[in-house]
This record gives sequence, C-alpha cells and structure tokens, in this order.
Amino acid sequence: MELPLLRFASCFALITLLACGPTAPEEVVDAGSSEVSEATYQEPHRPQIHFSPPANWMNDPNGMVYHDGEYHLFYQYYPDSTVWGPMHWGHAVSTDLVHWEHLPVALYPDSLGYIFSGSAVVDNDNTSGLGQNGEAPLVAIYTYHDPEGERAGRDDYQYQGIAYSNDRGRNWTKYEGNPVLPNNTGIRDFRDPKVSWNTAAGQWVMALAAKDRISFYGSDNLIDWEHLSDFGTDQGSHAGVWECPDLFPLPVTGANGESKYVLIVSINPGAPNGGSGTQYFVGEFDGTTFTVDPSFAEDVTDEQGVWLDYGRDNYAGVTWSGIPEEDGRRLFIGWMSNWAYANVVPTERWRSALTVPRQLTLHQTPAGYRVFSQPVRELEQLRTDEFTIPEGEESANRGLSDRFSVPANAPKELELRYALSPDSKARFGVELANGKGEVYRIGYNAASGHYFSDRNSAGPATFSEDFVGDLELAPRVMDGAEVSLHLLIDRASAELFADGGATALTEIFFPTEDFNQIRLFTEGDGVRLLEGKGYTLTSIWPQLDR
Repeated sequence: MELPLLRFASCFALITLLACGPTAPEEVVDAGSSEVSEATYQEPHRPQIHFSPPANWMNDPNGMVYHDGEYHLFYQYYPDSTVWGPMHWGHAVSTDLVHWEHLPVALYPDSLGYIFSGSAVVDNDNTSGLGQNGEAPLVAIYTYHDPEGERAGRDDYQYQGIAYSNDRGRNWTKYEGNPVLPNNTGIRDFRDPKVSWNTAAGQWVMALAAKDRISFYGSDNLIDWEHLSDFGTDQGSHAGVWECPDLFPLPVTGANGESKYVLIVSINPGAPNGGSGTQYFVGEFDGTTFTVDPSFAEDVTDEQGVWLDYGRDNYAGVTWSGIPEEDGRRLFIGWMSNWAYANVVPTERWRSALTVPRQLTLHQTPAGYRVFSQPVRELEQLRTDEFTIPEGEESANRGLSDRFSVPANAPKELELRYALSPDSKARFGVELANGKGEVYRIGYNAASGHYFSDRNSAGPATFSEDFVGDLELAPRVMDGAEVSLHLLIDRASAELFADGGATALTEIFFPTEDFNQIRLFTEGDGVRLLEGKGYTLTSIWPQLDR
C-alpha cells in the first residue's frame, strides 16, 4: 500500500495534510453499522455488484482469508473522511463472495503507527501459540507506518506487526511483542507482507515489497522471521515503487500436472496506461528463492512488464488464503481505482470500490505463460432475464436497451463471440450512452490487435487531468479468427474479460447521469457476431435487488 505521491521527493506536506484530513462528510457512517439503508447504496455512481464501504475512504484489499465458511475481506480504510488518511483495516465477510456483511473496524492505528496493507492466515497448527482452547487462530500480518518517523526523515518508519483473533475474526488483539519484523534494511518502502504456508519448506513464507524488489522471509511461528532472498531488481518494470506482492502456485491448465509459481507485484506509477497497475512473473519457488521461468524472462527484461489487467482501475489486488483443497481455486480481488486520481473522483459519501472477485488460472498461450482472469462463478446468481442476440453481421450493430430489464441503469452482463475475416480492420464492441450525449465505448480493434476502452466522452473529467487522454489499450494475447468479449457493466465501471480471460481491462467512469442506453457497434467490415447473451444483474446489497 503506497501513500499517494509517495514516490515524489517529499511526503511531509502530504502526510501533514492527510493525517489531519479535510472536513469530514456531514454524515459519517460506521462501516460496521447494520443500518445499510437503500439511500446508502443508491447515490450517484454507487456500484451495485461491487463491494464498497457504506461511507468514507477505502483503498487496497487486505487480509483476505477463508475460515469457517466465511470469506473475510479487510481493506485500507479511513473512517473520518473521503480522502486518504491514517489507515485502519475495515472488515466485511461473505459466505458466497457476492453478498457482504459489514463488520466494525478490525485494526486501528496505535503508538507504532498507521495500519498499512498486509495479509491474514489460518494458523491451523497453532505454530504461533496464539490460539486458545485447541482452536486455530486467525493471524493478520501487516505493515506499521510511523508518520512521526517519516517526518523526522528516518529510514525505518515501516515495519511489520501481527494481530490475532480467536473468535472468527470478530475481535483482534495486537501481539504485545510488535514489531515482529523491524526494519533494519535502510529501505523506506518496506511493506505489504503477504504470508502463506510453504509445505515443501515446512515454514511460513512472507513476500514483502522493498522499494524496487520483493524480499522473502521465512518463519516457523509467524513471530520470528529470517531473511531468505530477494527478487526483481533487474526484472520487470521499475517505473514506480513496488508494493502489494503475492506468491502462489498455479497448475498450468491442460498441461498434465505441470505447475508454476506466480508472483504478483503492484507498481505506482508505471502501469502501461498510466498511474498504478499490477504486473506479474511466472517461475519457480524452492521455498527460499523465486526464479523466473526462462521462457517468461524475455518478457520482463529491459523494464518490460506483463500485466494482470491493462485497464487503469485494478490495483493492489491479492488473493484469498485458506481456500479449501476441494475448491482449489485461486481467488483474487483488486482496488478499482488509480492513485493518479483516486482522492478526487466525484463521489461524495464514499470513495472507491473493489473489482468483482476473480478466479486466476495459468495457461500456455502463443505469447507464453499467461495468467487468465475470470469472474467467479458465484456471480452468476445475480443473473436475471437472460436473452440471446441473433447471429449475423447485422447483429454486430444493434441496440440492446429494450432487451435488458428495468431499471435502465441496472448492472448488466454480456457474453459476445465474434468471427473475424483474415483481412478485417474492423473496430467493434459495446457502447453505453445517456440523454446528456455522454458515451463510453469498450471493445476490440482488429487493425491494431488491441482491446480498448474509451471514457473520454463518458462525463466531465475536470476533477483530474489524468483521468482522460489516450485510449486505454490492451494487447490481444490469443490468436485465431474468433474474438470473445465478456463484460460486467455496473453504474460507473466496466470490466472486460476477453478471449476467455486472457486479457482483462477494468475501467471506471462518472457520467453526469447514469448510462441508460446500450448497443453493439461495428465500424468496418469483416466481423460477424456468432453468439451473444445478455443478463440483467440484481444488486448485491440488501433490499436493493429487484
């Protein structure tokens, strides 16, 4: 988790401003309040199928862990304002990854500092000794950020602490011996621990962002940590500070038991379409050292990166720990915003949402190993009023507004499959519009071989000059004559999963009034719709589903 503009020379003024915070909203809503009213989730731009706090500021997802039938979601939270400030861990739980129950703040700042990003695990064997009555504790591992140390110009103001819970995550106790990993590295950016149990090594392994690299640490008990190795100073993009790592194994789909390790690393700035973004590496981890696969290495040399999502609004995402073996999925969620403008987007009661939960899978593609992203299957329960779109060239240009159920601004899902002729230069996709003449487009450009998102006309962007400009582009990973577009459209966002999830592109937008018109468009020849399905989606929030 990075402070806004942390990369620039002096953070003193920023910390002073944000620690004090602007005037709080007139109405402050406790994130754990049971009174999540219809008004709370019907404000302009409020997501209906994405997690967002009832009020105030949110950024990185933290501490995601599955335990005792519940998916826990913690997140960077400032309960006193709608801009970044002293960080807490907000908390919510779900039994299905779709509908969320807000719980009270889990971790508050203390004398050691703000509570920055981190992870949580189920300590099944009570290696920490923090469990009670034979029950496995939940243990959270997080970064302390000491603003006083930063203002004093110290280099050791970020260090790692732990907290534990013995009541299913409802109450947390900070370890009295914190910090468990002091900062004696001389590196200021020393944060965002992601911890997992490594069976081969027989110990806990921590991936920790350290400015321009990922440092790995090992522990038998989650308390005493030993440095194992470093990775990355000469691989991947270093246009900004590295943060929010995650290390996990993934089987290669269809490869008869082959498995690789994936290392996710967020970076700010330096993303391919500007601002913050998330790159990844594919390779091996032997319990001590991560090594990039030789076939992947050529893609991450000379400051090149391979990106998990090419849109501008998927950052700091990590995966859930503790998923049962019988499920076996690698489940991911990200922050649906960008540090280039997150503090100033035009929402009044709250700021920021998260992406939909996604399943990550690893595939061998024409471009090499690539991580695919797909919406989790649990989201299908939101579908209502399914309809089909006839095959044919004429179907690639048709209005769909009358095919979706009312209200017109309800979330929508589209699954589209197109055939391209070998010489097609067509540009095609989905267009959203409203009565104000505002338009958003997302689709594929056969001439350039890129997916694109165009929010330049999707509403006023006077709040930030970084919000509009060049089209956001995503290279096509797969080849072949068929192109598929899977779209999830909420009131102020679009998520594209193209070619079965080989390319992901996530964007937010802020029209003056909700988009209430939708159509397929095609510019150019040589494209034919092979198959199309659409669904109206219900809200994930109580009493707001139709």
